[in-house]
Amino acid sequence: QVQLEQSGGGLVQAGGSLRLSCAAFGRIFSVNAMHWYRQAPGKQRELVGSITDSGTTNYADSVKGRFTISRDNAKNTVYLQMNSLKPEDTGVYFCDFEGVREDSIWQPPYDVWGPGTQVTVSS
Repeated sequence: QVQLEQSGGGLVQAGGSLRLSCAAFGRIFSVNAMHWYRQAPGKQRELVGSITDSGTTNYADSVKGRFTISRDNAKNTVYLQMNSLKPEDTGVYFCDFEGVREDSIWQPPYDVWGPGTQVTVSS
């Protein structure tokens, strides 16, 4: 089964930038969409943004204009570029590959989650 590996988290001052990566390992025929979620301490996991197989992106209102999602299909990797970071962006960030098929369109799709990476923004 496909597994996801995340990298790029860390500690940054408010106003700074970070770039998260999420790479898939294993055989992939197609992925419907890739999502980034985050979970702050004591809060529910929330959707940060998504990118479809055609490259269409959408973002939560709280990150619009500051965060950018991109994907490299050849590397089966999705990125989250985070600029103008705020303390309220602090949390654990998770990637999710939705609708993974390993060999053909006839296979039932499944979802895969990354392990999460900590992002801490200091004021």
